[in-house]
Amino acid sequence: MRKFLPWMIGGGLILILIFWFFSIKNGAVRVNQEVNKEWGNVETSYQRRNDLIGNLVKTVQGSADFEKSTLEAVIKARSEATSVKIDPANITPEQLAQFNQAQGNLNSSLSRLLVTVEQYPDLKANQNFLKLQDELASTENQILTARTRFNEAVQKYNNYILVFPNSMFLGNYKEKPYFDAVAGAEKPVDVEFDFNNEKK
Repeated sequence: MRKFLPWMIGGGLILILIFWFFSIKNGAVRVNQEVNKEWGNVETSYQRRNDLIGNLVKTVQGSADFEKSTLEAVIKARSEATSVKIDPANITPEQLAQFNQAQGNLNSSLSRLLVTVEQYPDLKANQNFLKLQDELASTENQILTARTRFNEAVQKYNNYILVFPNSMFLGNYKEKPYFDAVAGAEKPVDVEFDFNNEKK
């Protein structure tokens, strides 16, 4: 029995190492899936905003004398924002920057649209328009929450794959980028403006 003891101990250690290795691999899969899920939530929030903007544009188009160039800028920016697709499994800082830039351009054109609306009393009194404004403001909060949770999931993922000894076994897992603030994010949220005064 004694002569087999070293083999039994060695076999036990090998089994422990195998289970440990698979635990690390399975953990990487879990944190990666969490990032994918949170990115899906980000895309869903942005898609809801894009849908709302589409409805907003249709409502504004009902005002015959509304400035055409302002609407065209929003429509173009919305089209560009929806054309940027990202695979969260292979996300790069450059892709995320491109996505951020496209969404920032849409924010900018939307802000110009809403400022221009100030010149159209009938449009400002339109109940559909006011409801869409409220929903857009709510969606901006959802986007902020989704982006924050995505960054939290990315932090957890990066910490998991980069720490030693996990990094020894997870060389095929690459560090993922965080969402940075959109250029001009230090300014007030575009969608809310002064319209609270108009609803009183």
